[in-house]
Amino acid sequence: MEFGHIERQQLVDLRHVNTYLPRWSIGLRPNSNLDYQVGHFNPLPPLDGVLGFGGNPDGILRMEMERSMSLFQIMGDEGLVPSLEEEMKRRNAIHKLKKIVREWVQTVAYHHVLPKRYLRFASGTILTYGSYGLEVHNSESDIDALCVGPCFATIEEDFFIVLRNILASRPEVSDIHCVKGAKVPLMRFKFDGISIDLPYARLKVISIPEDVDVFNPFFLKNIDDKSWKSLSGVRANRRILQLVPNVEIFQAVLRCVKLWAKKRGVYGNLLGFFGGVHLAVLSAFICQRHPTASLSALFFIFFKTFAFWPWPTPVVLQDGVAWPFIPTDKVLWMPIQLPCSPYQFCHSNIVRSTFFKIKSEFMRGHMLTKDMLRPEFDWNILFEPFPYPRKYEKFVKIFLSASDKDELGDWVGCVKSRFRCLIIKLEELLGFCDPNPTEYADVDASEPNVVFYWGLPPAMTDMINIGHVEVEFLKSTNNVYQGPTGKLKLSIVQDDQLP
Repeated sequence: MEFGHIERQQLVDLRHVNTYLPRWSIGLRPNSNLDYQVGHFNPLPPLDGVLGFGGNPDGILRMEMERSMSLFQIMGDEGLVPSLEEEMKRRNAIHKLKKIVREWVQTVAYHHVLPKRYLRFASGTILTYGSYGLEVHNSESDIDALCVGPCFATIEEDFFIVLRNILASRPEVSDIHCVKGAKVPLMRFKFDGISIDLPYARLKVISIPEDVDVFNPFFLKNIDDKSWKSLSGVRANRRILQLVPNVEIFQAVLRCVKLWAKKRGVYGNLLGFFGGVHLAVLSAFICQRHPTASLSALFFIFFKTFAFWPWPTPVVLQDGVAWPFIPTDKVLWMPIQLPCSPYQFCHSNIVRSTFFKIKSEFMRGHMLTKDMLRPEFDWNILFEPFPYPRKYEKFVKIFLSASDKDELGDWVGCVKSRFRCLIIKLEELLGFCDPNPTEYADVDASEPNVVFYWGLPPAMTDMINIGHVEVEFLKSTNNVYQGPTGKLKLSIVQDDQLP
């Protein structure tokens, strides 16, 4: 498109930049079921006011469109959008999994000697959420899939034993692990090579529709606490998609925000940073308040907003419902509310160290994007990987190993679920710790292994007894781990020892 040939009216319409971008470039589909009224929210100020630039509005809009196009180009270059072949592979995996769950329910119903008049009605289903449910997944993303079962199918026996054995017998399924001790118990496995996390929700009904309404009180009555927690991901996803003014622009913003968070080392809930649901709510929060802004303007506003956000003031999506405050005993450094009843805060592992790391990255993002309309601006600077070897001189090396790959997966999953305890302990001893979420492997080790390197302040590392920290952390981990215990070794290393 030649910008010189765009008429004035077209330039005004470029605020809706997705209108001028091919849908295949971001792999998104329209959503026709939006419960959103623009009048409920603050309108977008003039773009030159939002971005802090005066001058020719036509020139600003041209430049803004160029910046939005550049972001879409980065999405493509980074592989943030799966190919049609990859997308079909995921859909087929979910289709097969749904069929397996339906057959599993029938098997369980027979074993529980359900009356014949109920047997043919007994059913279960699979609901997707997370990045796949929001359609912001990439070719390497796993699938968060919730197994929804009827009242007679128990989690301990029917889900973790019967369904697990059915899945293990399938040629498409490999690397299956049961994570029973997690806050949301689940099975983790690969289906046709795609990693799937599968928690379980048990509803007090016999027949469950394929696309069950997770907001219908009929299905939610008297369910147990674990099922509530398992359902929260699906409910949050669907409510977010209902509340944003433009689903496609929201999805594009979230893709960019997640890329930034991963590049800058602030993505990974188990390591004290943001999880996917946190970033989804933050992105939706910006999209709600600026319903006609383009992708590049929303990305700029994202950093400007949260660089100066008065934490611990919670981030709350507007849904027209007066929500009650639900107190919590846990210290929340960055409270972000789930956009569905009972309006609790997203589960967070953020601690003091990771809080200040996130804040500094928000500020860095703001300082870079405030010059977004300068001719020399380059998005790639914003997405530069965090320079751990230049930032820190010393690191704590966390070496995890097991006798085989299957045992390693279970062992690493358990240790990661306890990482918050280790971060807090290192904070107490050293004042600060920066957990690098990247997982490495020691190629010289004989056993299968996973290695982490966390940045440390240089001043006090010589005084720390890392062996004592290792013993205490291993003790807390063994208290919750039920499988064959792997090996854990902590050590302090220099920056030149990083892989």
